[in-house]
Amino acid sequence: MATRLRKTRRLRGGRHMGWGQVGQHRASGHKGGLGITGMQKHHYSTLLKEDPDHYGHDAPKTPHPNIIKKWASIRDLDDLFATFGKEEGGKKIVDLQSAGYDKLLGGGKITNAYSVKISQFTASAEEKLKAVGGEIVQSVTKENTTED
Repeated sequence: MATRLRKTRRLRGGRHMGWGQVGQHRASGHKGGLGITGMQKHHYSTLLKEDPDHYGHDAPKTPHPNIIKKWASIRDLDDLFATFGKEEGGKKIVDLQSAGYDKLLGGGKITNAYSVKISQFTASAEEKLKAVGGEIVQSVTKENTTED
């Protein structure tokens, strides 16, 4: 049957559209309640079909043991030396630990040799520092100590 010949075409403009009085088929009563109403009663089959993991709970997630909030790269050491560094006995020392940095990353290139004090660092950062004659002085913190 063509759409233009259907009964619903005549009912479109009215406020009932074939549902009798004004309030019928309009509010949440016609669908058995709002939200998760009736999930253990008359909507139980819907619960099984659409939310099979409704019952039970997820295992608690352990907190991340190593949260790095502030880091620096090798390329930033020249600027960091100008701000936080000092020179003792011909050695350029940068204390990133006391400056609030958590980790030294190996991004970029370096030309000057620095003695960097930091608790955590990547392998590429250590390689690049040693290649130009620098070193990493690892300061002991609570995160990188293991207690047996």
